[in-house]
Amino acid sequence: MAEFNNPNLPASGGSGGGSGGDMRGLMTMTLLALVVLLAFQFLTKPKQTTPAPAAQTPAQTQPQPAQPAATQAQPAQPQPAARRAPAHPVSTNVIAASAVEKTTVENENLKIVFTNRGAQVEHWILKGKQYKDHPDPGGQQLDLVNSRTAALGLPLSLFTYEPELTKQLNEAALYQVTTNGMIGADGALQAPASITFHYAANGLDVVKTFRFDASYVVTAEVEVHRDGVPVRALLAWPGGLGDQTEAMHFSYGKFVWSLDGKDDSLTPNPSGFLFWSSPGVSGGATLTQPYDYAAVSDLYFAAAFLPDAPARTTVVTLHNQIELPTDPSDPNSQKKPADVLGLAVGDISGSTRVRLFAGPKETDLLKAIHSTGSDGKPTGPTLEPLIQFGWLTIIAKPLYLALRYLRIWMGPGAYNWGWAIIIVTVIFNLLMLPTRFMMMKSSLKMMRIQPKVEAIKQRYKHLKPTDPKRAEMNTEMMALYKAEGVNMYGSCLPMLIQMPLFFAYYRVLLNAVELRQAPWFWLTDLSTPDPKYILPILIIVTMFIVQLITPSPGMDPTQRKMMAIMMPAIFGFTMLHFASGLALYWCTMNIISLAIQLGINQSSIGKEMHEISARRAAKKAGINPKTIQGKR
Repeated sequence: MAEFNNPNLPASGGSGGGSGGDMRGLMTMTLLALVVLLAFQFLTKPKQTTPAPAAQTPAQTQPQPAQPAATQAQPAQPQPAARRAPAHPVSTNVIAASAVEKTTVENENLKIVFTNRGAQVEHWILKGKQYKDHPDPGGQQLDLVNSRTAALGLPLSLFTYEPELTKQLNEAALYQVTTNGMIGADGALQAPASITFHYAANGLDVVKTFRFDASYVVTAEVEVHRDGVPVRALLAWPGGLGDQTEAMHFSYGKFVWSLDGKDDSLTPNPSGFLFWSSPGVSGGATLTQPYDYAAVSDLYFAAAFLPDAPARTTVVTLHNQIELPTDPSDPNSQKKPADVLGLAVGDISGSTRVRLFAGPKETDLLKAIHSTGSDGKPTGPTLEPLIQFGWLTIIAKPLYLALRYLRIWMGPGAYNWGWAIIIVTVIFNLLMLPTRFMMMKSSLKMMRIQPKVEAIKQRYKHLKPTDPKRAEMNTEMMALYKAEGVNMYGSCLPMLIQMPLFFAYYRVLLNAVELRQAPWFWLTDLSTPDPKYILPILIIVTMFIVQLITPSPGMDPTQRKMMAIMMPAIFGFTMLHFASGLALYWCTMNIISLAIQLGINQSSIGKEMHEISARRAAKKAGINPKTIQGKR
């Protein structure tokens, strides 16, 4: 077992003598380790809740942690046209297309297919060969428009506070299309280019213009007037992202934003724990605040709106639920609810101009995209905070950077992310060698004084657990530890150091888009569980061997065998459900631990520990071997 405190060593305290107390301590440690692993996995996958309403009145607001309540001003719905002076010429001509048209725009990174029905996007395809919908050779280029949630609305549709008007703008209206740019051989509009959609009828006048360059960012301008009066119409990305293909992935959806340079996020619902409880994303809540950006994000991709005028920004959060099959490959399997997050962004003036990024959460890419600064130019905060490693960022980010550096250093080989994980693990173990030797010395000291510890326990074993005199026993033990120079927590240090690294690896594999679908020999995707269960089996085998060759003084042979089987089985079973990259790290740690333990067993410390262990085992068996003196 990689660097965990050896469960075969005798307990350092407690009541009573013999192996019963040891067994209780071992069971407690095993259960605690399992609870920590399962609780961490549970906390990173929010529970499903009942559906939130799809649309609410703008008077409803969404709670936001750590934001002053005074900054949340709610917009009022536009007043009837008769009460306002016309601010825009009233169109008397009908401007509309006679049939449905498709227009494709593309650059090196994107291929976007528009329909003039609603002037919205049907497909937002990432052209990079590393972004596929499936890691198999037959996988297609990833489409960020989720086909499962298209019924909730398509990207770049419009959101208004009037359902009938929203339906007319997005479903009934056939916009007239005007393009500006070169047409490629395949009939697609080549960036740099622009598309303008125009629709006018019955006093309604709508213009939507989209501009494209060579990047992942699209500039959008929207104006909606009715009888010459501006209508509050927000540009929307309502249906999540295309990488979300099963309920588990939907559960990682987040609403992420930046206010005055301060970043924060919300999941669809509370975690269910008081310590981490936070308000979830409500559907149809209107937020009018100076947003640098507002985004809907999943594990590896995001759609982020960057307003040109943050001070006048209105954001509406959209939260729906759909039923998805438990087994994505079997549409008839049991259904379970999945949260779908979206948002709509606009300007309180009624005339909206925003930039939209929709693409992978890759570090260099996000660092190059700035929100609008106070000077009206793209000099504000970047989109890099969309990559969220959680509360272990201080460990996870350097770990990610180390893996990334090794991957670049080794070149573009297909398996290099896996090798990078192995190399970082080896380096970490080399750095941990001093603590490992410190652990072994501490364990040896504890073994040497164990007869004295047992003698103290024997003197107090007649007392009940609630007897106040039990405190005297603990005092005697602490005095003994101090006199003998024993640190009762010395053997725990490696575990305390390595467990945060374990969870940091988990966060990196869960959030680094570069590791999505990264292969390593039989593993097609290091961010998903091992499909052949090879790594979990290796984890079980290596942990079992380490348990057997590690000295175990004072433990009953039957108990020792049980623990040598139970603990590897628990951790191996847990690894069945974690990313295979994480299992690769853990398996590498176990193999290194096995090699180090074999070396320690041949050292003077290891030999003395085995001699003490053999002597105590013989004593328990009723054999009186030759006394072996431990060296001081």
